[in-house]
Amino acid sequence: MNVVTSTTPNIFTRRQTVFVLATLCCLLWGSAYPAIKNGYELFHIAAGDTPSKLVFAGYRFFFAGLVLLAIAAVGGKPLVSFDRRTWGQITVLGFVQTTLQYVFFYIGLAHATGVKSSIMNATGTFFSVLLAHFIYKNDRLSFNKVLGCLVGFAGVMVVNFSAGLLTFDFTLLGEGFVVIAAFVLSAGSIYGKKISQKVDSVVLTGWQLAIGGLVLTVAGFATGGAVTDFTLKSTALLLYLIALSSAAFALWTILLKHNRVSTVTVFNFMIPVFGTLLSALFLGESFLEWKNAAALVLVCLGIWLVTKEEKTVIPAP
Repeated sequence: MNVVTSTTPNIFTRRQTVFVLATLCCLLWGSAYPAIKNGYELFHIAAGDTPSKLVFAGYRFFFAGLVLLAIAAVGGKPLVSFDRRTWGQITVLGFVQTTLQYVFFYIGLAHATGVKSSIMNATGTFFSVLLAHFIYKNDRLSFNKVLGCLVGFAGVMVVNFSAGLLTFDFTLLGEGFVVIAAFVLSAGSIYGKKISQKVDSVVLTGWQLAIGGLVLTVAGFATGGAVTDFTLKSTALLLYLIALSSAAFALWTILLKHNRVSTVTVFNFMIPVFGTLLSALFLGESFLEWKNAAALVLVCLGIWLVTKEEKTVIPAP
């Protein structure tokens, strides 16, 4: 395999591309926190109405998957020419990365603020780097990775303390479910990387979103859920969620296919930054408390530490 040194301009172009695309994905996912919260309000979904939340999430991901499959079809990519084993893997990915993850995520977000939820989501980076260490021989933990993830995780912990550091504000249905969702996403991303080596990234993302979204929708309706009150404003918000899911998941899958897991997933630390700022902007939530500021500083420091280490020789793009 041809290699190039770290001084080759092409490497900087590739690194910059990863940075830009990963940042865009994190910005889109960060915007989902206030968008989902506003969606609950616009569609009049109560905090305890879990079945309707599943329908809401199901609509978002099912149609996002159809959008990606339509784009793939226009591009002439095969949509169904897979063997039984591959279909099974795609179905498992859809259930794990879409259905299971967002059952926890949507419920957790309903019981926690957008600011706290976005910061808690940063635990996904730690899970991804740790899992990659045990799965991939070329993606081992280093001192910088460990230190960076621990610093970022410390930021996640700080945001859960009260202003006086006397109580720890953490609930299983709220912050706990957001953390579980982050772990499920990390595991699903690593599993999806394996499948993406033999299935086109856009097709894979389209099917996993459509399958996972369909399961969410059916489960929601089966347990008595419904999404009504479709107005111009609520419909526009749902369309935005569909669009951001299509773009972010497709780009993320492509990045994971062509790069090491830890190289890409460390950018998950940026999601709480965008999520916090956008939640404050669109939900009116406060982020000026010292603990929120400290948490954001720590997670940003975690990004710098984990991405500081660079290889001197890497595969040519």
